[in-house]
Amino acid sequence: MISFDEGECGNLETSQRREWLETNGLGGYASSTVAGENTRRYHGLLVAADPPPTRRVVLLSKLEEVLVVGGERFEISTNRYEPDVVSPRGYLSQTGFRLDPFPVFTFRAGAFEIEKRVVAAHGRNATAVRYTFRAPKDARATFELRPLVAFRDYHSLAHESQDIFLDSEIKPGALRVGRRDFAPSLRIAHDARAVSVEGLWYRNFIYVEEKARGFDFHEDLFNPCLLTFDVSDGATCNVVAATDICTARDAAAIEDEERARRARLVAVGSPVGAKAGEAEGGESRGGEPSVGSDAGASPDEGRADYIASLVRAADQFVVRRGGSLSTVIAGYHWFTDWGRDTMISLPGLALATGRFREAREILLAFAANLNQGLIPNRFPDAGEQPEYNTADATLWLVNAVGEYLRRTQDETFVREKLYEPLREIISWHERGTHYDMRMTEDSLLRAGNVDVQLTWMDVKIGDYLVTPRTGKPVEIQALWYNALRTVEAIARRFGDDATRNRCRSIADAARASFNGLFWNDAANCLYDCVGDAGEADDCVRPNQIFAVSLPHAITTGERARAVVECCERELLTPYGLRSLSPQHPDYRGRYEGDAYSRDTAYHQGTVWAWLIGAFVTAYLRINDRSPESLEKARGWLANFRAHLREAGVGQISEIFDGDAPHTPRGCVAQAWSVAEVLRCELEEVN
Repeated sequence: MISFDEGECGNLETSQRREWLETNGLGGYASSTVAGENTRRYHGLLVAADPPPTRRVVLLSKLEEVLVVGGERFEISTNRYEPDVVSPRGYLSQTGFRLDPFPVFTFRAGAFEIEKRVVAAHGRNATAVRYTFRAPKDARATFELRPLVAFRDYHSLAHESQDIFLDSEIKPGALRVGRRDFAPSLRIAHDARAVSVEGLWYRNFIYVEEKARGFDFHEDLFNPCLLTFDVSDGATCNVVAATDICTARDAAAIEDEERARRARLVAVGSPVGAKAGEAEGGESRGGEPSVGSDAGASPDEGRADYIASLVRAADQFVVRRGGSLSTVIAGYHWFTDWGRDTMISLPGLALATGRFREAREILLAFAANLNQGLIPNRFPDAGEQPEYNTADATLWLVNAVGEYLRRTQDETFVREKLYEPLREIISWHERGTHYDMRMTEDSLLRAGNVDVQLTWMDVKIGDYLVTPRTGKPVEIQALWYNALRTVEAIARRFGDDATRNRCRSIADAARASFNGLFWNDAANCLYDCVGDAGEADDCVRPNQIFAVSLPHAITTGERARAVVECCERELLTPYGLRSLSPQHPDYRGRYEGDAYSRDTAYHQGTVWAWLIGAFVTAYLRINDRSPESLEKARGWLANFRAHLREAGVGQISEIFDGDAPHTPRGCVAQAWSVAEVLRCELEEVN
């Protein structure tokens, strides 16, 4: 259990930087800080996905909470107003915070002790907030809750405007709040003694994280009503905020259901549970122990809790897309489902944890949107047509299919649902598809032009390409070779000799071309990209690690060892690999400042946590999984245990500064960060 004591909660400087997250399996969520202060426009008690999973709206921002004891008012909320005034200071009354398994806050107010629990319902846009009171036997008090609502897109901010809210519809135990020309409405169920209409605006909230990021950071919130509860020792107050009809009784049911659901996730996603999944038909990577093997494991009493935290973290990214399919939210709070992130994350989020049904649904969701041999780079927020500007997402899908088949032996599903898409992918890449992505005479892949960024290093500011990689990026060649060998192996299983022979022929030629074109003798590593005119980019970047780490490695032997040693020497940090060597003049060691400053540092030295997965896999491979290499890999992965308390509580951040102390940055919860650490913990070092 991750927890913070009274001293940690009472330190606003640190407690406002620790953020909690509850997700609902639809793309919606509840989130704020340990201190209770909303520091981002993305924070709120009900951020609904309507429709799921992309269009998110902030309905209920927060609840203002006051306990009145004998005329004395104890405010347990924390807000920050212009000009940087903290009021009220509820964090000073806070005695603790823990994930158990959802956010639990404890407060002391006079003779009363208050426990507050926040739980997002799975499969509903609904959040339950429950308060339990402990006090001397004869103590009595009044508890006041004032909902503060925003009714806006989660990327924007709300400001005071007269007559934009409809009159609240108040019924016993329930009320509905609506805004003109806005859907959906907010329904609040409660077991309060009384409800009174207020209709007030709370003005000039400050969101410090938005200010630090160079964005607008002021907001006004509307208070439609006051909920009043009578409380004494043992009393419980229940509030449910939802977009559908709800009752106060739902609060207890939501909590019970979520406790049980999350316990099941941990049971299935533990090493023992994953091993059982393998026994249904999986197979190990050659020479490596199966999931759940005790080989090389060292006793660690805290490891089970750590793995359980990672399994619960992984669950927060798997959401519904449409009625019967699933997808992956790339990161919270502002990303939606991106093809690249989804396919990189799938082995760790769904396969290593035994969630094979969700894996099938994710693969089907993206394969159904194949266009000229490409899956979408992303599904836009507002439901527009998917974007296909990616050179690698589709090749990562081929890898994910191969990994699914390796673990499950589910030939029927792959043959009936995915084999033709796989053949189509290879065919389109051979003859050419979007953005001049095509196989060249040397059997390698080239892609892009001066106007687009197609790899994961994709920042573009106006017409400025921060990391132009047009031509033949190194990881695209590694992924292409891996895709060819994967489809070759599947074709062999299905008796398709024509496809098998074609893929084998191209793969053999691609490997020969690659190892002649990409080796940098001077630096004893791989070039990052080779342009159309043959010009080679000698920047030391982490993209070369995939030439060694993928299931079908395009670089082997002493060159593979040299690549890994180069990445360890110049790029490895406690939280992943830097995106550029500190020896390069363009290296940026800190990701901070306004949007331009951050964007130009994003792939110029910033550490990416997800890359630790490929590095660990490659490192263990070149060292034949020796006891010494396993121990070293465990040490690298162990750094993330302490990080679960640092930024997104129970989560792993998107990025970290390249320079020590490697401050976490970006999204506080990132799918591929969690996925790759979890995959390595369950499959590489277990």
